[in-house]
Amino acid sequence: MNTSDAAILTRLADTLQTRLPDQDADTGASYTARLLQQGPDAFLKKIGEEATELVMASKDGDPDRILSETADLWFHCLVALTHHGLRPEQVLAELARREGTSGIDEKASRAKAS
Repeated sequence: MNTSDAAILTRLADTLQTRLPDQDADTGASYTARLLQQGPDAFLKKIGEEATELVMASKDGDPDRILSETADLWFHCLVALTHHGLRPEQVLAELARREGTSGIDEKASRAKAS
């Protein structure tokens, strides 16, 4: 991912921020504003649905659907981040922190921390 790719996530997060209930976003005109106003149950349900659709697209081996469903899943995950006052840059920083670390070692370090 290059800098301009990461900028897409930043721009999207900035837009999502304007859809928060305290920003008086129009829930009639904005799907995201409606999701955020409805609260976690609404966007968490969508995350589950999109994850399932991605699993099915992957099982079918359909590259176009895999990309589409991944984009849907990422979008709804960004909605969850927005709700919790978090940013995609923080997720990217966490991924960068993990880079070069064995997945087995990384998971073990989380288990020790809890």
